[in-house]
Amino acid sequence: MTAADAAGMDPVPTARFVRPYTITAGRTKASVHLPVEATLLRVSETISVELAPNALQVLVICDHRSVAEVSALVKQPIGVVRILLSDLIEQGLVQVQATITERSSKDERIELIERTLRGLRTY
Repeated sequence: MTAADAAGMDPVPTARFVRPYTITAGRTKASVHLPVEATLLRVSETISVELAPNALQVLVICDHRSVAEVSALVKQPIGVVRILLSDLIEQGLVQVQATITERSSKDERIELIERTLRGLRTY
């Protein structure tokens, strides 16, 4: 018997770790390909669907940030954030700005570098 039990008080609950698969409903792969450098755009300020707290947190901060930045800011693993973001993209709440590929032109590569520099200057 602890001192809290003897005094008739409930013990103080301890913090619990939430497993990532509980946040993603057991899913381990995002349905949308999201590179870590992909910049996200929130489509609308209004939310017409009910979202889980973790998805809402991602939605609130994702505008004009990369997938990696969102992961760091919400303090969630990148795999979890990719799954939550892919759900938001499929619901039409978030868009992904195009990133470069092997076939990207020199102008597209320069535009990505400039966009990255603009983002870094805002910090």
